[in-house]
Amino acid sequence: MAKIIVNGEEQKVQLPVTVSELIKQNNVFQPEMVSVQVNEEFVEREDFDTLQLNEGDSIDFLYFMGGGC
Repeated sequence: MAKIIVNGEEQKVQLPVTVSELIKQNNVFQPEMVSVQVNEEFVEREDFDTLQLNEGDSIDFLYFMGGGC
């Protein structure tokens, strides 16, 4: 098992794992709307299925909200 950081919390995963697989494993709310950063760099949506995560990576699931007056 490899250790990664997901939204600031340590998580153990079985490698290899892609961004798409991690989204599914974490039951991410509205996966079609989420943006993902790996090691503080944004990942293009078309790379979710192919980008393999590594031990020690830091992953953040982000949502951008609009609005205001």
